[in-house]
Amino acid sequence: MSDRPSCYPGPSAALLASAGPGRAPLLDVLSKPVPSGLFDSPLDTRHVLCLHEGHPVPVSYRVQGHERQGVRIHGQFCVVPAGSSTRWIVSKPARSLLLRLTPSLLRESADAMGLGAYDADLAPSIHIRDPQVERIGWMMQAEDNDAYPGGRLFTDSLASALAARLLALQSRKTLTAAKPGRALPAWRLRHVVEYIEAHLDEDLTLAELASVAGFSLSHFKPLFKQAVGMPVHRFVLERRVERARTLLLQGGKSMSEIALEAGFAHPSHMARCLRRLLGVGPRQIADSLH
Repeated sequence: MSDRPSCYPGPSAALLASAGPGRAPLLDVLSKPVPSGLFDSPLDTRHVLCLHEGHPVPVSYRVQGHERQGVRIHGQFCVVPAGSSTRWIVSKPARSLLLRLTPSLLRESADAMGLGAYDADLAPSIHIRDPQVERIGWMMQAEDNDAYPGGRLFTDSLASALAARLLALQSRKTLTAAKPGRALPAWRLRHVVEYIEAHLDEDLTLAELASVAGFSLSHFKPLFKQAVGMPVHRFVLERRVERARTLLLQGGKSMSEIALEAGFAHPSHMARCLRRLLGVGPRQIADSLH
C-alpha cells in the first residue's frame, strides 16, 4: 500500500511567499500524479478537494464504511473533509489537482451565509461535477504555474468563492452572503479606498482590507461588491492599471519602477493587465505623448 507522501507536501514556496510571514494560505493547490494500486488518502487538517485531470480512470473507493466503484472523469472532484480519509484502488496511473481549504474560512463563510455550525462541516462526496468549482481549480492551477502574479488578494478571493460554492452545493439551494441591497457604508468605503490608494504598491490581502473596513472577511466581500459594483480584487486591479497609466504618461521612470509603484509583480505582469483592461501595452501608452 502506498501512502503517497509526495502528493501531499506543504504549500509551494511561491504561495507561502505570497501569503507572507507567519500566515498560512487560505487555499493552496497541488497538481500531482496518482499511482495505481491501493492507498488511503493521508489525514489533513484542511478540507481537500481532488479534481481529476486527464483520461477517465476506473476506481474503487471506501468511504464511511461503504465500498463503491466508479470512473473518474476529467473535472469531477471528490471532497475529503478535514481529519478524514478515503481508501482508493486506482486501476492505472492518474493525475489529480488537489485544492486544500482552511476549515476556519468555511465556518466563517457559513456564518456570513446564515447557516448553522452543522452546515460548516463538509460531508465526504465522490465524483461531483460543478463548473464553478472547476473554474476555481483551474484558476488556482494557473496562478501556481505562474508563481502567483495575482498575489494574496486574488488567491484569498478564490478561497472565499470556493468556500461559498461548496456550502451552496451542500445545502442544495442558492445562497447569498448578504441581504439584497446591503452595501458597505459610505464612510467605511471611503476609508478602504483611501487605504488601497496609500498601499497600492504593496501585496494587499482581503483580510487586511476587511480589517480596515471593520468587517469579517466573508461579510466584507459582498458588502464591498454591492457598494462599488465589482469584486475587491477587480477594483484593486483597475486602480493599479490607472496608476501605471498615469506614471507612464508622466515619464521619467523605468518600466520596472512603474510596475513596482503600481503594485505589479514585474513589468510583464503589468503589461498583461494593461492590455487586458485598456487594450494597449505600456510602450503604446508611453509613446502616445510623442
